[in-house]
Amino acid sequence: MSAQPDLLYSEEEEALRAAVRDLLADHCDASGVIARTESGAPHDRAAWKALADGMGLAGLLVPESLGGQGATHREAAVVLEELGRAVAPVPYLTSAVVATEALLACGADDLLGELASGRRIGALAVALNIAPGGAYKAVRHEGGVLHGEVTGVADAVAADVLLVPADDGGLYAVDATAATVTPQVSLDLTRPLATVTLDGATGRLLGDAEPAVRRALRAGAGLLASEQSGLAEWTLTETVRYLKERKQFNRPVGGFQALKHRLAQLWLEVVNLRAAARNAADALSTGEDADVAVAVAQAFAAPVAVHAAEEALQLHGGIGMTWEHPVHLYLKRAKADSIAYGTAGAHREALAGLVDLQAP
Repeated sequence: MSAQPDLLYSEEEEALRAAVRDLLADHCDASGVIARTESGAPHDRAAWKALADGMGLAGLLVPESLGGQGATHREAAVVLEELGRAVAPVPYLTSAVVATEALLACGADDLLGELASGRRIGALAVALNIAPGGAYKAVRHEGGVLHGEVTGVADAVAADVLLVPADDGGLYAVDATAATVTPQVSLDLTRPLATVTLDGATGRLLGDAEPAVRRALRAGAGLLASEQSGLAEWTLTETVRYLKERKQFNRPVGGFQALKHRLAQLWLEVVNLRAAARNAADALSTGEDADVAVAVAQAFAAPVAVHAAEEALQLHGGIGMTWEHPVHLYLKRAKADSIAYGTAGAHREALAGLVDLQAP
């Protein structure tokens, strides 16, 4: 009989949260993030250096023997909650979680050490919308070199090394300078997408692609729920704060009964999302029913995060429609996250198969 999941935060996790929140307050203020989305450099390299090099957070999932912190998915989830609250434009999910998990499946110790230290950034060359266990595009391996194109690769523009699945079943490490990385127009400007084109690029064989990609996408989907949880909590908190301050007919807008009901319903959804996200992080760290926990979390997370961001935009009124107010960043991230690593519908379908509740 499996142990009950631990959904509470430990003292160490709360201390980690406080440290990350303080760091992001210095590096990822709303106006700075908005300004960066308008520039040609969407990623905040200073914030990434502080997270990866200063705090060692890029190596949370990497064993200490390989230069990492030897922590678990629970700690990584706390970091992602705070990154979601700040809509931080850093490649943490894609490099420190997804690419790292793929390398852990292959046993690529040297690359793991480089990603853990923050010296290099990794990106899995699989489209962001691919669900765990889903079909992904593999490039052609011919004559010892790689040919092909993969679209919709998240944070590829920031990557130093690309992990590329090939049609021979192998996963190859390709130096980003050997590929052509072309930015795509992305709804979420804080997590940009790109097309990766390989034209005779050489790659180092790391191991079998299929189990590595499956493991990487499962971890990405499971911990993405924590990012969505942090995002939803920020939008709810900011909306409540605004409605307490904004007055109409000489009384706070938040005092109107209809808005109280909407916020109460949203609070219930956000609390349930936090529980689902924590359960997924705990299951990934223990290995107990991880597939089911990840599917449950992602089936629930996307609609709640989008709803929270939509409510925040609407209830902020006219100011919420402006470019200067950060709520549009949260709505765009929530919408982009809703298809990242599989849609809610795809995860519900996967969950039905896992618990033998297939439709007739």
